[in-house]
Amino acid sequence: MTEPAADSRKLRQQIANLIAASIRDGRWATGERLPSERDLADDHRVSRPTIREAMIILEARGLVQARHGAGVYVTDAPRPEVSAPQLEVSAFELVEARRLVEGDACALAAAVMTDAQLDELTVILHDMAEEHDFGALADLADRRFHVAIAKASRNGVLVAMVENLWDLRYQPTRRDLLERAGRMRAQPLVNDHQEILDALKARDPTAARGAMREHLGRVIENLMAVAEADALQDARARIQARRSEVARRADV
Repeated sequence: MTEPAADSRKLRQQIANLIAASIRDGRWATGERLPSERDLADDHRVSRPTIREAMIILEARGLVQARHGAGVYVTDAPRPEVSAPQLEVSAFELVEARRLVEGDACALAAAVMTDAQLDELTVILHDMAEEHDFGALADLADRRFHVAIAKASRNGVLVAMVENLWDLRYQPTRRDLLERAGRMRAQPLVNDHQEILDALKARDPTAARGAMREHLGRVIENLMAVAEADALQDARARIQARRSEVARRADV
């Protein structure tokens, strides 16, 4: 059950489309739990990581929702499918744009969000704390948290912008860099989000904007650390290659 790296993105999109078609054809009703990851992998003859990636795509489309400890369920409010342009942007540019857009969305949400929306964020944060790693379900909870804040702003343009920025995250190279940056964070992901939630609960737009920008600013710092580590590794490899060449020449 191997999948060539060059075809992995196309494959997970295909699997997501097949599962989406089954949902729309009524194979699973709204609120019904999807089969287990293992069963779906066997049904579609793909690996379990491919199924996890397909679930992320389906949640981004609004067709399913992951519930901690309970599996993945069909939702009742799928978003219209719109093909986003495949922009060539770096992971740094992506997070920088998120810091600008989501900072202001968070400030606006702090001024107008309801108690029910705050309760929803609390539940999502609990899911994130339970996962406390950078696996598929934790990633879904992270996205749900940020999109829920955008929705609480009651500005449809901001919601679309935040969702599109998150969709750009799933390009393989950017995703790999962001996951590596995530492993370098000094404090658990849930701590950053708790600070954001506290500012929202205080109904303080300035504090909410600051907490969101500080959170994403730390992501940028971690990306810079990853880039620095990669540059050092490349430099060491070049020096070692040069040393080997010099040694070979010295033996002539």
